[in-house]
Amino acid sequence: MPKILINEAAKILGVHTDTLRRWEESGKIKPERTVGGHRRYDLAELLGVENDSGLTICYARVSTRPQKKDLETQAAVLSAYCQRMAWKYETIKDIGSGINYNKKGLSRLIQLITTNQVRRLVLTHKDRLLRFGAEIIFALCEQFAVEVVILNRDYDSSPEQDLVQDVLEIITVFSARLYGLRSHQNKALIDELDKTTTKIGKTYGITPESMM
Repeated sequence: MPKILINEAAKILGVHTDTLRRWEESGKIKPERTVGGHRRYDLAELLGVENDSGLTICYARVSTRPQKKDLETQAAVLSAYCQRMAWKYETIKDIGSGINYNKKGLSRLIQLITTNQVRRLVLTHKDRLLRFGAEIIFALCEQFAVEVVILNRDYDSSPEQDLVQDVLEIITVFSARLYGLRSHQNKALIDELDKTTTKIGKTYGITPESMM
């Protein structure tokens, strides 16, 4: 089987080239070197690493308890994918806002990643992890050689839609906190916020389900 370049190897495995270099440093893989010092990888060896017995974590999240049915749907999709790939996996489910970092499942995920217990992380969408700050978790995954698999990458929203969606999520969380205070004045403000978010959402084609 022909040897391949580091960029080709990284693309096949869905990891960064730095991840391959770390695997080499740890002795996990051993690429050949050309006379000029360039790495050449054996595809069979790489696929053997890819199909190891490391743990895959499926992470599913929705914002509120009424969306629990969607949470189970996410979990079922992730489970079916991992079973098809013959991966050993565990599913972590969270109910909480995408801008709330203090979630039990997310905390467990970070703990597993930073103690080298995770081989890969699988998500249905990038924003299921966090609305803001997902890049921090992805950076941890890169640091600890955890592959990230996002099943639905085909939807590419515009920067304007992303910004509006983030703002609407903040308004939604703010409204929920106001509702908890239960004053007549707050109820009037909540009603106005609801009308505003609905109007903005329709303008930019954003549904309540997309903010889960």
